[in-house]
Amino acid sequence: MSQIRVNNLTFCYEGSFDNIFENVSFSVDTDWKLGFIGRNGKGKTTFLHLLSGKYPYQGSIDTNVKFEYFPYEVTEYQMELSAADFAHEIKTECELWRVIRELSQLDEDAEILYRPYNTLSFGERTKILLAVLFSGENDFLLIDEPTNHLDSAARECVKKYLAHKRGFILVSHDRDLLDTCIDHVLALNRKTIEVQSGNFSSWWENKQRKDQFAAGEDEKHRKEIKKLKQAAKRTSEWADKSERSKIGIDPIKEHDRPVNARAHIGTKTKKMQSRTKQLENRINREIEEKEGLLQDLERTDCLKLTHLVHHKNTLVNIKNYSLQYADANAPVFSELSLQITKGERVALHGANGCGKSTVIKSILQKAGLRGTDAEFSEEGICEVASGLVISYVDQDTSRFAGGISEYCENHNLDRSLFCTILRQLDFEREQFFKNMQDYSEGQKKKVLLASSLLTPAHLYIWDEPLNYIDVYSRMQIEKLLLDYQPPMLFVEHDVRFREKVATKVIKL
Repeated sequence: MSQIRVNNLTFCYEGSFDNIFENVSFSVDTDWKLGFIGRNGKGKTTFLHLLSGKYPYQGSIDTNVKFEYFPYEVTEYQMELSAADFAHEIKTECELWRVIRELSQLDEDAEILYRPYNTLSFGERTKILLAVLFSGENDFLLIDEPTNHLDSAARECVKKYLAHKRGFILVSHDRDLLDTCIDHVLALNRKTIEVQSGNFSSWWENKQRKDQFAAGEDEKHRKEIKKLKQAAKRTSEWADKSERSKIGIDPIKEHDRPVNARAHIGTKTKKMQSRTKQLENRINREIEEKEGLLQDLERTDCLKLTHLVHHKNTLVNIKNYSLQYADANAPVFSELSLQITKGERVALHGANGCGKSTVIKSILQKAGLRGTDAEFSEEGICEVASGLVISYVDQDTSRFAGGISEYCENHNLDRSLFCTILRQLDFEREQFFKNMQDYSEGQKKKVLLASSLLTPAHLYIWDEPLNYIDVYSRMQIEKLLLDYQPPMLFVEHDVRFREKVATKVIKL
């Protein structure tokens, strides 16, 4: 076991005005199972790239281990090959027998190594790349969000696999995965980085306690500063009044004023001025102690949602519904029945490829929105209420281009309100002036969610909305949906989100 020591790390992207990291120092053991937690766009993936030597930086990262980054980049040419043919290209010292050994621990047959990579499911691809990653020896592994786009079964398999491994940093926003797989937390706070023993739940409990203490201390200091300022003001006024009384004399009011009264008043004034100075020093000390208390405090604003109320109680009615694409040998799904009524939040649940997104596209098409361009045949009933307005969030974030103003204009959104929602989702103001192509994946998802929240609708349909979204924002969105209870149909593999939000789960 050795250590990774980071000393005074400072990094800024070329052309950017703000440092991503500034004089950051900490150390971790290479035997730890480290969970990396932080807001979207704060530099988690950037830090992994710094460890693997992708960018130049100031400061030092000292260690004697070799870093290996996941996910590997698979080229278009390699997509046509089998993983057995290109595994040694993405990991030089890779040996297939080790990969097969790791695949068996992932409950996967070695046969998938010899099929064209582009014919494999997301889950099978992830398992192959993880098997290649862990086939080395003495590497410290940098694992960046391994469960995005994976269904619940694949997530569960990856979770069990990682739970028995050591020596990695895991970037993930899946609370269930983090609780199972890690024994230390590397938290990227607003101003600092901290290392803490435990899993996500223990870190979150400590984080809430720490934030609550900081907020309490801040309030205590504010009250003390206010009290001291009032006392200083009174003392200063008394000193000024006393000083003015040295000059001149009212023979009627001060007929008994002694000859040496002026010297006495001067002494008294001097004491009052000294008292004022002491109070000012105490105020400065209180302000100094207050500084930094709230630098890492995470505040999540309450989001708002105005959804439309339809005159019908049943918004979507699907009964004994089957759908088959023209070039397929079998239906995507058959005999499906579900209803979505006012106040219901229905979760579609099932393995990748079982037809969840197809159900969504079929509903969108029935509502007059674009569903799918593919030809298909259908049987049974799939109907939506007349005049139903749907707000849709899909999985695709690849089409982003241009700036916020252009996006709002194309989608008929009020730019001011749109930016307000993004600010509540922890967007920094400088992000509003960047090209949206340069956003992190989490930030792109937040743009889609903000657009949906700003669109009044009878029904909200979200297809895997939380991919790449940070933990704080997930909790923020959970609270919004529970507070406003809009009619929803959604697909989401985050177990805790589904358990909290869904009023009904339909398994395909």
